[in-house]
Amino acid sequence: MYQERMKIDWWTVALWAVLTIFGVVNIYSATYSGDVQSIFAFSTFSGKQLIWVGAASLVAAVILLTEPRFFSNGAYPIYGVVMLLLVATLFLAVTVNGGKSWIEIGGFRFQPTEFAKFATALALAKFMSGIDVEWSQSRTKLGALLLIGLPAALVFLQHDTGSALVFVAFVLPLFREGLSGGILVVGVAAIALFVLSLLVNKYILLGVLVVIAVLYLFVWLNKRTAHDWWRAIGVLLLCAAFIFSVDFLFNQVLEPHQRERIDVLLGKTEDLQGSGYNVNQSKIAIGSGGFMGKGYLAGTLTKADFVPEQHTDFIFCTVGEEWGWVGSSLVVVLYVVLLVRLVGMAERQRSTFSRFYGYSVASILFVHLFVNVGMVLGLVPVIGIPLPFFSYGGSSMLSFTILLFIFIRLDATKNQLY
Repeated sequence: MYQERMKIDWWTVALWAVLTIFGVVNIYSATYSGDVQSIFAFSTFSGKQLIWVGAASLVAAVILLTEPRFFSNGAYPIYGVVMLLLVATLFLAVTVNGGKSWIEIGGFRFQPTEFAKFATALALAKFMSGIDVEWSQSRTKLGALLLIGLPAALVFLQHDTGSALVFVAFVLPLFREGLSGGILVVGVAAIALFVLSLLVNKYILLGVLVVIAVLYLFVWLNKRTAHDWWRAIGVLLLCAAFIFSVDFLFNQVLEPHQRERIDVLLGKTEDLQGSGYNVNQSKIAIGSGGFMGKGYLAGTLTKADFVPEQHTDFIFCTVGEEWGWVGSSLVVVLYVVLLVRLVGMAERQRSTFSRFYGYSVASILFVHLFVNVGMVLGLVPVIGIPLPFFSYGGSSMLSFTILLFIFIRLDATKNQLY
């Protein structure tokens, strides 16, 4: 009787299936060496990915059969277990590509960072669905900050800055629940100041800010109070402190390869054989695909292995070279349709828990899509995060599938309150 009341959104399931299958097809092409090997051969990356797709499908089926209250009642315990895994990673991890974010047990390797995303989404949704949550209270802001900051800090300590930055995505759903938009303005301003501090002499930049502050105060002098003057001076001092701390953040916090990638992106250096090699080859591969592409398994740059990590973080350039602008646009459109559908599903939820979790899913997928495609096109620094459901990797396939299907399950009984 309970199962009859479920109304699963099969269109969302279909989008997941299409993206997953298209991902396997392109993984096969990205690693194809000319040998006559089946896409289903377990010795190939595509074959291994199919195993993970099968495992993810099984997990998805189990989730759809799970009582939805389990996710609400178990949100904090799940979060706690995953946080313990992240702590354990700091001591037990094996080093992969300079990062220590993988745990290996008997030849099986997994990345707890990926699972921290849906665990954090669940915990935040549980926290935001509390009856005493008010943004006017400091404990609300502090609680949300701790839930987001703890996994981000633990991932950062694993030298995986890219994945740590993904947790910023959880700030976006908070605006839907009433967080002041001023926080977003401050974040954008901080990024702008960081970039300008790297490109412009800090004293010149500070001088420009002083001129802007003086003009602001004098243009609206008749409307300003003493409080406004002190607030403007305080903001100016904070900006000055941030500008003079950029050198420390850039040189002491970021890893050398991350600094090099930012310098290449900002045009301060040109290293086509070093830090800029991946992006340069990726742009060449995508550009060579033209409008219709070179054809499946016909990508010359792909076959010559010019783009490192092409079956993982740079899988999108395989689409660009072999499927062209048409294929690349189709992939982006599929993701956009999925994101729009998730936002619509989130808005139709009766419970705060389900609504917030839905917005978290959409935000995480959006950040991954924006950053992954952006770094392949040379628009953002290379920080090494996968394209959801598309890039090769068992941990990411399982975690993104769990993330999405928990929401599909919550939406199936959206009229219930959790």
